[in-house]
Amino acid sequence: MEVHVSRISSTFPFPSISKHSLNLSKSNFPISLSSLNYSNIPKFSFKLDSKKRNDVVFDEAAYEAELHRLDAEARKAMAETSKIETQNQEDPKAWKWVIRKRIWDLMEAQNIAQFPRPVHHRIPNFIGASIAANKLNELEEFKVAKCVKVNPDTPQKQVRFLTLNGGKQLLTPQPRLRTGFFSVLESSMLSAATVKEACTSAGVAKYGRPIGLEEKIKVDLIVIGSVAVDPKTGARLGKGEGFAELEYGMLRYMGAIDDSTPVVTSVHDEQLVDDIPVDKLLIHDVPVDIICTPTRVIFTNTSIPKPQGIYWDKLSPEKLSQIRILRELKSKIEQETGQKLPTGPSEKLPPTARRR
Repeated sequence: MEVHVSRISSTFPFPSISKHSLNLSKSNFPISLSSLNYSNIPKFSFKLDSKKRNDVVFDEAAYEAELHRLDAEARKAMAETSKIETQNQEDPKAWKWVIRKRIWDLMEAQNIAQFPRPVHHRIPNFIGASIAANKLNELEEFKVAKCVKVNPDTPQKQVRFLTLNGGKQLLTPQPRLRTGFFSVLESSMLSAATVKEACTSAGVAKYGRPIGLEEKIKVDLIVIGSVAVDPKTGARLGKGEGFAELEYGMLRYMGAIDDSTPVVTSVHDEQLVDDIPVDKLLIHDVPVDIICTPTRVIFTNTSIPKPQGIYWDKLSPEKLSQIRILRELKSKIEQETGQKLPTGPSEKLPPTARRR
């Protein structure tokens, strides 16, 4: 029998979250957030084959190239923001940039940084990241967890591998939420040959199942990246974009986590600091319960309150105008409740919030 094979190739953007995928019936959505970037996203090539029916081909090279380009743009913008805010001593966040720069400079000077370098304006990849991940793997909190949310940054790649290799469900956000929201991966979705690939940013997009805010999921442990963390208080600084807070707030809204959900970070010992002023932390800053370094495990017993969701009174009109999902959610909540939600004070958006 003659077999005719037809192939149609085309490219189009990876689908972002639509308003139809959101469960907007909740109204307890209290976080001042950085914007979501849903443009300039990588392409996927879809081929229709009469032998394989619908065969979806992931263009990994294009995906990675676009991620690197957008990452470079974002880091350049963050560098500009850092310079401006550090010089403006009246800015309530200026002190954060001072500590971040000190840690980034130290890691480069002591050569404890790994690829990608320089580590400035990143969650820094550090020498011994895999050792710290293995210590995290021995935590009882990790052993009993069935679903673990892990940030997409390079130093936590081994944590993502250990999560999947241990038969757990891995919840990973798309980098800067630019190509989607969260992706869920399970070992049953992967082969022995694809597990390591699934731990990369491209692998998450390639193998993960995208979810929306309506997903019914329970997260047992959160692993978060850090630039600096105080072992005595659990106070933490990220790279300055606010996506860890955004992700945490979204999970609170989904009912996936609560105050009892442990938050763990893995860092180099040189990233431990003692000068993060707790009284200057913002209401949406996420503290950590456990710190894993290449040499030790620290239980902070933090007393810093954890964020409860999205804080509308901290979200400026300018930032809200950049975040389509939050605009739609805000409008829906106001329609359902008949009450207008508060809006934060106006601000001049930093470059990171304006990027397209």
